[in-house]
Amino acid sequence: MATPQRNWRTLALQPPLRDSAPVFSVLKDGPFRTIWCVGTLHEFARRMELLILSWLILQATDSYFLLGLVLVFNNLPRPLISLFSGVIADRFSRHRIIFISQVVNALTSGAMLFMVAFHMESLSEWMVFAAIFMQGATKAIEDPSRRTAILDIVGEGRLVPALSLDTISNTTGKMVGPILGGWLLANVGISGEFTGAYIFVVALHVINLGVVTRLRIPRSLSEESSESVLRGLWTAIGFALHSRTLLGLLYITIVMNTLAFPVQQFIPAIGRDHLDVGVALVGLLVAAEGIGQLSGAGLIALKRNVRYHGRIFALGSVSICVITFIWVWSPWYAVTFALLAIGGIGQSGFGTMQSAVTLLASPPELRGRMMGLLSFCIGVGTPIGGLEMGAIAAMFSIQGAISANVAAGLLVMLPALILTPLLWHPLVQPPRATAEA
Repeated sequence: MATPQRNWRTLALQPPLRDSAPVFSVLKDGPFRTIWCVGTLHEFARRMELLILSWLILQATDSYFLLGLVLVFNNLPRPLISLFSGVIADRFSRHRIIFISQVVNALTSGAMLFMVAFHMESLSEWMVFAAIFMQGATKAIEDPSRRTAILDIVGEGRLVPALSLDTISNTTGKMVGPILGGWLLANVGISGEFTGAYIFVVALHVINLGVVTRLRIPRSLSEESSESVLRGLWTAIGFALHSRTLLGLLYITIVMNTLAFPVQQFIPAIGRDHLDVGVALVGLLVAAEGIGQLSGAGLIALKRNVRYHGRIFALGSVSICVITFIWVWSPWYAVTFALLAIGGIGQSGFGTMQSAVTLLASPPELRGRMMGLLSFCIGVGTPIGGLEMGAIAAMFSIQGAISANVAAGLLVMLPALILTPLLWHPLVQPPRATAEA
C-alpha cells in the first residue's frame, strides 16, 4: 500500500517511540556505543593536548598573542578543507575516514612526545603550531564523517538524544582532559615537565585506534553517488542559501566562533595572571564549563520530543555571550569557576542543536556536505577571532578584549535572531535536494 505524500513545509519532525526515554534506547545500540567511545577518547586526548601545548607556549614565550595563535592554528584547517571533507563524508567510507584520522593523530602526538622527551631545547613554537595544525586538520576531516555516521546508526527519530550523548562525551573530554593534563604537568616529571603528560596523550590515541577497528557503520546511499565533487559542493551551498533556518544557523555559528568561543583559549592566561593560580587550578578552570555542559546535555538527552531545536540553539548563543561578559571581570576564582559552569549550560544547547538542526534540516543525500559546510563556518571565524583577540589583549588587556568581542557578538547576532525561523518556528523536514532540480 502506498504511503501518503507528506507536506514537508508544515510537518514537524516525528518524535521517537514513547516506550522508554530515547537516551536509553540509543545506549542499547552497540554500534552507537562504539562510535560514542571513539568520540570520547578522541576529545579526551585532544583537550589534554591543547592544554599541554597552550601551557608550553605561555610558559616559554609569556606572550598572549602567541597563546592566541594556538587557537588560530588549531582551527585554520577548517576553512581550508571542511567543505571538501563534507563531500568526502558523503562519497567515501566514513569508517575509513575516521580510522585514517586517528592514525594521523597518533603519529603526530608520538612525534611531539619524542621532541619533549629528548629534544626539548630544540622545540620551537612553530613546531608546536605545526602539531596543533595537524590536530585541527584531522578534526576537520573526521568530524563531518563521524557526526553523519551517528545519524546513519541511530536514525532521525533518535538523533537528538544521540547528539546529546555525543555532547556529553565531548564535554567529559573537555573537563577531564585539562584537569588530568594540568595535574600531570604539575606532579609528574619524566624527562621534563611535559613528557609524562604526553605519554598519556599518545596512549589514548593508540587505545582509540583499537576501538575504531571495532566500529561498524551502515553503508550510506550517498556513498554510491556519481556526482562530481565540485557539483556536489555547489548543490550543498545552494541548498543552504535557500534555507532560512540553515542560513541563520551558519551565520550565528560564524559570529560565535569569531567573537565568543576564542575566549576559551585565554582561560589559562586569566587563571595565571588575573586570578593568580598555578597550572593545576588552571586546568580545573578550563574544565569548569564542562560541568554546565554535562548538566544541559543530560537534560536534552532525557527530553522525549524536542520541537524548537533552533530556539535552544539561539538562546544558548545569547547566554554564552552574557555570562562571558560577567565572568571575565570576576576577581575571585570560585566565582569565575561557577560562572563558567553556568555558561556551559548554554554551550550544551548551542553545540547539540547546532549539529541536530544542520542534519535534520538537510536532505539525507546532502548531510555529510552540510556538516562540512558547518565545519567551514566554525573554522572561518575561529582563526580570525583568536588572532584579533590575542592582538587586542597584548595591546590593552585580556578583560577588555574579551568584553568588547562578546558585546559585539550580541549585537551582530540580532538580525539572525529576529529575521530567521530559529527562535520562532519548529524545525521541519526538507524535501530531497534532487527533487528540486
